Amino acid sequence: MNKAIKILNEDDIRRSLMRIAHEILEKNKGAKDIVLIGIITRGAFLAKRIGKNISIIEGVDVPVGALDVSPFRDDEKRTSKEDDKSDINFPINDKKVILVDDVLFTGRTVRAAMDAIISRGRPKSIQLAVLIDRGHREFPIRPDYVGKNIPSSKEKEIVKLRLKEVDNEDGVYIFKMEDEEYEI
Repeated sequence: MNKAIKILNEDDIRRSLMRIAHEILEKNKGAKDIVLIGIITRGAFLAKRIGKNISIIEGVDVPVGALDVSPFRDDEKRTSKEDDKSDINFPINDKKVILVDDVLFTGRTVRAAMDAIISRGRPKSIQLAVLIDRGHREFPIRPDYVGKNIPSSKEKEIVKLRLKEVDNEDGVYIFKMEDEEYEI
């Protein structure tokens, strides 16, 4: 069994999310009209962390929600709209939506997320924040805020984020797909 390689630790993730919060505030000239929407599962937890960072920096709480993109996917992972697990209890009309995801890869999840957001209202803008950008887009999607760019092989490597809220630890790992088994 081959071990996955840890490429970011808890401190790296914390610093990246704080930097992203600063960049969001700088680009948007403060927190006015900003809402954070994280893609379920890990993106939602990252959005909460970025929201806490914004609160520390600006002294204001921005609304934070969780978005289920499953009903909007274009693949076999699609679910019905009745099964939507989103938790967005604030208006998005005329807001600057900061969409948060963990790992940006082909762009298909982000495309589905934009459809899901638009189905709920008309934001002023949608900006994308990701902890990891590994490249290999299949759609013309580019993040506005990136924690770390991690070049990887499309067919032979997987990048995986683990978070305390879900996995009892914070870390980003990369492992080779030809390995029959992997261990984190």
